[in-house]
Amino acid sequence: MNTDTKNTDIMLDLETMSTRPDAAIVAIGAVAFGEDGIGARFYVPVSLETSVARGGVIDAGTVLWWMRQSDEARDLFRGSSCDILEALERFATFINDYTLGSKDVCVWGNGVDFDNVILASAYVRAGLKMPWRYHHNRCYRTIKGSYPTITADPFVGVKHNALADADNQAQHMLKILKILRSTRS
Repeated sequence: MNTDTKNTDIMLDLETMSTRPDAAIVAIGAVAFGEDGIGARFYVPVSLETSVARGGVIDAGTVLWWMRQSDEARDLFRGSSCDILEALERFATFINDYTLGSKDVCVWGNGVDFDNVILASAYVRAGLKMPWRYHHNRCYRTIKGSYPTITADPFVGVKHNALADADNQAQHMLKILKILRSTRS
């Protein structure tokens, strides 16, 4: 994690309609974090129709999975949403604004082959520049798995809401980093 005065770490979480790299995105949630704690938050529900129109894929298994989730999680599909292009542009602006244009922003996803890969693929399909460097992808799941004794606090919010998931993941990441720092001192 970057230790500069401006924090350049973003925890990303997506809600999608597939687990493939070209999955249709239905929500983007992100939380900026650093040694000072949690910073800015970002959330945008994405129009499934526009996500599919831009090459996003839906698979039956994921649709069935969504059908088994809580009513609160599925509320995502009942509210208003924005075009995938607007969502991608808004996320790029969020990263740029929060990091003051730093090129060193690290984007953390929950799995080396999920959130970051799917979002990067959406940027490519949209013909937009990805707002972080590929070598600044980070994997929260790997860190979490490397320190299984440092458990997350009880989940706050609605599970499978992209912002709540990103926030809880960032809180857990900060807890892991705080314990690691204290053991090194």
